[in-house]
Amino acid sequence: MSVDEIQKDHAALREEGNRLFKAGDMQGAISCYTKALKISDSGTETGILHRNRSACYLKMEDYKKAEADASKALDNDPGDVKARFRRAQAFQKLGRLDQAFMDAQRCAQLEPKTKTFQDLLRLLGAQIQQKSLQLNSTDARVEQMFSLLLDASAKESDKQKAAQNLVVLSREDAGAEQIFRNDGVKLLQKLLGSKQEELLLSALRTLVGLCTGHQSRTMAIVNELGMEQLCAVMGCETSTVSLAACHLLQVMFEALTEGMNREIRGKDEAILPEPSKELRSMLRHLLEMIPSSSVSGPGRDSAINLLVKQVPRKSRKNPDNSVTLWVIDQGLKKILVVAGTVPELSEGPPLTENSHMSCSVLLSKLYDDLNSDKERDNFNKLSEEYVQQQFSRHDLESKLRAIQTVSVLLQGPSDVGNRTLELSGMMDAVIALCASKDITHQQVAVEALIHAAGKAKRASFLTANGVALLKDLFKTSENDRIRVRALVGLCKLGSAGGTDFSMKQFAEGSTLKLAKQCRKWLCNESLSASSRRWAVEGLAYLTFDADVKEDLVQDKNALQAMFELAKSEDKTVLYSVGSTLVNCSNSYDVEKPDPQMVQLAEYAKQHIPKEHPKDAPPFVEKRLLKLLQAGVVSALVCMVKQESPALTESCRECIARVFLALVEQQEERGTVVAHGGGKALIPLASEGTDVGKQKAAQALAKLVITTNPEIGFPGERIYEVVRPLISLLSLECTGLQNFEALMALTNLGGISERLRQKIIKEKAVPKIEGYMFDDHDLLRAAATECMCNLILSSEVQELFLAKENDRLKLLVLYCGEEDERLRRAAAGALAMLAAQQPEICTRIPETTSQWLTILQALLLVTTVDLRHRGVAIVLHLMQADKSLAEKLMESETLEILSVMAKGGQEQEAISTLAQSCLDMAIEYGIIKKTEGENGETA
Repeated sequence: MSVDEIQKDHAALREEGNRLFKAGDMQGAISCYTKALKISDSGTETGILHRNRSACYLKMEDYKKAEADASKALDNDPGDVKARFRRAQAFQKLGRLDQAFMDAQRCAQLEPKTKTFQDLLRLLGAQIQQKSLQLNSTDARVEQMFSLLLDASAKESDKQKAAQNLVVLSREDAGAEQIFRNDGVKLLQKLLGSKQEELLLSALRTLVGLCTGHQSRTMAIVNELGMEQLCAVMGCETSTVSLAACHLLQVMFEALTEGMNREIRGKDEAILPEPSKELRSMLRHLLEMIPSSSVSGPGRDSAINLLVKQVPRKSRKNPDNSVTLWVIDQGLKKILVVAGTVPELSEGPPLTENSHMSCSVLLSKLYDDLNSDKERDNFNKLSEEYVQQQFSRHDLESKLRAIQTVSVLLQGPSDVGNRTLELSGMMDAVIALCASKDITHQQVAVEALIHAAGKAKRASFLTANGVALLKDLFKTSENDRIRVRALVGLCKLGSAGGTDFSMKQFAEGSTLKLAKQCRKWLCNESLSASSRRWAVEGLAYLTFDADVKEDLVQDKNALQAMFELAKSEDKTVLYSVGSTLVNCSNSYDVEKPDPQMVQLAEYAKQHIPKEHPKDAPPFVEKRLLKLLQAGVVSALVCMVKQESPALTESCRECIARVFLALVEQQEERGTVVAHGGGKALIPLASEGTDVGKQKAAQALAKLVITTNPEIGFPGERIYEVVRPLISLLSLECTGLQNFEALMALTNLGGISERLRQKIIKEKAVPKIEGYMFDDHDLLRAAATECMCNLILSSEVQELFLAKENDRLKLLVLYCGEEDERLRRAAAGALAMLAAQQPEICTRIPETTSQWLTILQALLLVTTVDLRHRGVAIVLHLMQADKSLAEKLMESETLEILSVMAKGGQEQEAISTLAQSCLDMAIEYGIIKKTEGENGETA
């Protein structure tokens, strides 16, 4: 291509860009200017193109790109007033008022008579003054708070108010910055040493405000305060202070880890070094807290909880698990020290009821985060070494610690637990200690036996050798702590057949007796919460039996006692409650065997699983109603709110399964929403196992379909429902899940433009279009209904306007389908498109040669709303183009419309539209109005 041709192309592109800019098509103008820039070699021309593109970005409110292009234009020509003015506008919108003022001042100097420049200059001056006053006001408020807090003679009530005001100020960007710059961290450090709980909490909450989302401040605060002081505060006895300190450290972790993923870190856009040193320091101090005897039980749980949240990778797609390997290397034995601590013995750090479960979850997460057999072998080796070291000692307390460690491992990474259980002499010691006269020794051994019974490798051994021992303990022990644990062991062994009615381990009626005793202990408030928790665990196994389920749901006192435990401080009960409810609601997955395979199995005399008669749907529906009446929804909502490692992904899945079972019956959905079930399902649909997230999303879909979403999910919460629903539009989900998601999105799409925009931004439209082509009639119709509501948005209309696609053709063809539901949806979508986009009308005849036949068929159907949509389409076609009106009037459509225009009062809306079509034809001069013999108009 010659130089002249390039120049011609360049000029043409620039002119086309200018034309599109005037027409309001900013994207088209940007595209033209960008193409012209690629072939431009003239500095002057390049500057003009950048200046013009900057104007487009300003119109689109993309101020960063507008500033960048204006700056490039000024690099070519510093005297370009238009470019400088556009940069001033961009700076103003970006909040960089000083730079905007300098550019506006320069524009006013170059062209002092231009009123626009003078106006901008005055506006910027006023904004700078206002910002200065605001900063000065914030400065004054911060100083006032500081002076009060440092004044020894000030009243305690005034100091507390000042501390609370600091918390409020720290939540604003300006306030947080002023506190930080006025040496506020040193003052807060003094408050952290205060013995007054209110002042301590205020200091911690202020630090949360300073650190939230700000990496540079967080790094400075970690280095200035030191992790020793922060960990000491978290390790204190006061639970509220410990939790507040834990929250602060969580915010610090998030600020630092998010900062590592960004090139520019901190809101002040300061480029900082990687915060890996600070992160390692924080992790090291948390690991040191875990075995420390000076740390309180709640503080230790908080440290473990932080490691659970921060150490394992958030995504398996990230191959780097170096932090996990570092924690295992530096801290696995420290975690095992807590795992092996028996609180009743003399030695060991103080624990809570949740400490052992928290250790199990952390160990499981670390083990699951390993990539190779070599890494897993190292984990096994370190664990075995610790257990062997304790077990090989001659004192009994060390052996008990070894057995306790094995129990925790069996509840966490069970493969590792099984390996340690197989160490020489371990199982013999467990069985021997079950007969000990010391209650503590006996309790540790029985718990280990119970956890071993839950593992497939040991279940058969224990069924043969352990049942007699556990029965003996249950009958002869005088201590309820031992009896309830022995009972759970029997429950585990008795339920080895799961839901298979033909695989009963014990004699008829034995499981019912065990369950009755579990319910009795569960309702006995004189027993400790930990013993009652074991009763729930027994029920979690026994409720595989349908007779036990029926008895449990009839016992309202037992159900309410279980729900109260689920709401209590003891988080270790969550999974047991969840499992029991899954069994009672039959919300577990059951694979229906192929009838032919069953026949073959019977012929070969192989075992065939059988369902209990009381697991039939009518029984399940009655059980669900009983659970609802007992208050199961409130219990589930409280379980979801628990901030604890015990709320594992498996536990979340159990809760999601139960919610889905509860909303299966349409008439019960209002009850679930009224008790907060809708709100609880949103986090369940975004965190947990893939199955759990699917179940929660499907439950949300059912709620959105049949209840008013604006009531069930008030305020901003309704927008959080969109993403889980779209996640169900996947080939991995069932057809029912796809259908319900489409129905729910249809409901949301009909509420507001903002919701439609949310659906569009979450990239749902291509997925919905995919289902419009599905072979299944219901899926195809539901997708078309959803698209019918989304067509109200201009972005979706643009898709149908775009040429070289079959979207419009599909709608026209669907208007002629036999499926009435699909036909109604397609006709509604086409009517709305024709009303909003006249250009669509002119293209309908191009889609198919049958278009006129399809429209006439719509006008002749017996279904009133279909006829209404058909006549609306015809009217829009006639309004859009006279030639289309002529084609319609030359066909049988004229006769059909004439008959429709004479319709009775029942079809008044249709008659009015039909008459409007005829009036339009008269106006065009296609037909003429005539007077009949009796004076009637025809």
